[in-house]
Formats: sequence, structure tokens, C-alpha cells
Amino acid sequence: MQELSQTRKIVDDERKQVILEILADKYCKQILHNTLEKPKSAMEISNEKKIPISTVYRRLQTLYDAKLLAISGSINQDGKKYFLYKSKVKSISLKCDLEVTTVELIPNISGDYNDDL
Repeated sequence: MQELSQTRKIVDDERKQVILEILADKYCKQILHNTLEKPKSAMEISNEKKIPISTVYRRLQTLYDAKLLAISGSINQDGKKYFLYKSKVKSISLKCDLEVTTVELIPNISGDYNDDL
């Protein structure tokens, strides 16, 4: 069965700029890639990608603010809250001809997190 992917074109120039800055950041890209298949905690991301935990938290907030990352929470048996993070994008493509920059997002359909992508 062929999977149809819905491309979402970004038209807001400010949002385009934010996405370009995210693409230029190696940690943001690593976090998006690491959370593509399943939600993960900040500690899992830090351990798997060898990124300092403080850097992970800063980048998670950046990605969440840019609407590229979904957060779900739960409470464990000890009563502590913990959060899981999942990429809302499968891929980002851009085209720049020095006059117009086109940014398109392909949603990560492995979850129901893409309502506000």
C-alpha cells in the first residue's frame, strides 16, 4: 500500500526563519531524528545522542515553540511527572533561489500530533 504524504507549505516569513535556524542546529536535527519513531524522554535523548541534558532541554523548548515537537506527559508510580517528546515532522525541505525561500514540511504520521503543524 502506498503512503500519501501531505506536504505543508510554510508561508509566514518569520516561521520560515525559525525553521532555517533549527535546520542549522545539529542538536535540533538530532532530536527530531531521534524522536521520529517513538516518543522519548529528555534523558533518553541525552543518553542516546550524547547531548548534554541542559542542551537537550533548551532544544526541546525551541522545537516545541516552533511546533515541530509534540509533548505528552504522564505520572509514574512514584507520583513524579515525566514528559515524552515526539517529532511532528518526518522531513523538511527547502528551496532558496536568493529571492524566495520555500519551506515545506512533511508531517510524521506515526502519531496524532500534527493538528497545528
